[in-house]
Amino acid sequence: MTAAVFPKPPALGVQLTVIVPVYKEEQNICPFLHRAEAVLEKMGVSYEIIFALDPSPDNTEDVILEEINRNQFIKMMVFSRRFGQPAATMAGIMSCTGETCVVIDVDLQDQPELIEQMYAKLNDGYEVVYAKRRSRKGETLVKRIISHLGYSLINKFSDVQIPRNTGDFRIMTRRVIEELRRLNESHGFLRGLVAYVGFKQAFIEYDRDERYAGTGNYNRLTGSLKIGMNGLISFSSRPLFMMSIGGFILAGLSFLLAAWYVLQKLIGIDLTPGLSTTVLVVCFFAGLQLLGLGLIGEYVGRIYDEVKRRPMYIVDRQVNFGERE
Repeated sequence: MTAAVFPKPPALGVQLTVIVPVYKEEQNICPFLHRAEAVLEKMGVSYEIIFALDPSPDNTEDVILEEINRNQFIKMMVFSRRFGQPAATMAGIMSCTGETCVVIDVDLQDQPELIEQMYAKLNDGYEVVYAKRRSRKGETLVKRIISHLGYSLINKFSDVQIPRNTGDFRIMTRRVIEELRRLNESHGFLRGLVAYVGFKQAFIEYDRDERYAGTGNYNRLTGSLKIGMNGLISFSSRPLFMMSIGGFILAGLSFLLAAWYVLQKLIGIDLTPGLSTTVLVVCFFAGLQLLGLGLIGEYVGRIYDEVKRRPMYIVDRQVNFGERE
């Protein structure tokens, strides 16, 4: 690819910030920038591209540094250790200076060409435009089932409705960015936070591509379960209420069962099953109690994290941020 020469940043400020969380993505940086820069130049907007980098064992950082030398609109922040994609995304949001910002992955599953369409839709008065997946190439049936069930549970029990078949790929106005910065939560579940903030939102549909190169950096099963748990626990206390209702129902059934045993003794019949039934009942209630304790533990753990007020991320260094470095 021929190196392009870019002009100096305009004095009027940045119109669009592109936030790209990355970890072990050295093969995808250049193809992503090739497509993203073409779109941004076509749109004719002033922009900045912020790579939020968890320290990687490969050459991801070196590749980004080379691209910064070529294009001064590219910036990079490197964290002190790996904090994960949600934290990296929120770090980019906290640092962006654009009137609007786009969050997008670097693996090209989400096409940079959609940014132009999403940006144009903001002119219709929307504060958030997110990309809704019409199809998902390269995803297994198990992953799709988990995703479907996860969104169903979250939207059934959560206090906010999170659009189905969406990821973090979205564009937001400065108004939404500032509200997100005010929340300052330890668990940065962006889809839920944006839904919580509200305002007028719209979507565009697209067919999601396979990764351009490499493999994903999180386990598809446990990663999806963790994201779903964050969405459920962080935005609703209804699971605790459901456990309370379940406890009352089971307690009532226990009293009825006790009354049935007393009745058998009084009328002199012996229809009660033996040891197997006793073991079954004990195991059932023990499992239910452990489930309840685990659910409570999830909430207590999040309260513990919030009370400590530890930062979601720690920045080791920033490159090309000017005075903020």
